Amino acid sequence: MIRVSVQPGPIDLATELAGVEAKGAGAVASFTGMVRGDDGVTELCLEHYPGMTEAALIALAEEALNRWNLIAVTMVHRVGPMMPGERIVFIGTAAGHRREALDACAYLIDRLKTDAPFWKRERRGGDAAWVDARESDKAAAERWG
Repeated sequence: MIRVSVQPGPIDLATELAGVEAKGAGAVASFTGMVRGDDGVTELCLEHYPGMTEAALIALAEEALNRWNLIAVTMVHRVGPMMPGERIVFIGTAAGHRREALDACAYLIDRLKTDAPFWKRERRGGDAAWVDARESDKAAAERWG
């Protein structure tokens, strides 16, 4: 089972975790990303290409299902303006065993950061700037081959 959502509203962790807990699962792994307030960031705004973004997330989830013996994958990503401390992304994986669930969860967040079409703009007070991809994100995605 794959569930993908790209949404402007808040991420409800209890709902998302309950949705990924599948029958027959021996393990559920999850990752929740938060908007950081590093260097005075007062707002983060994510833009995306509707339809294309969801398709990219589904493709990543399908890759994970093919690579590990997963029972369920949930990927929820916010778009629009967000404040520091708000949830920006949730990834949940369910598998028969913990190693598969943990590895797949790590794979999905590493690959999402480089493969999903999101555009990030940070606001610091009255100034706003688009954010380039980080080399550390590229290196994390490359470790999966």
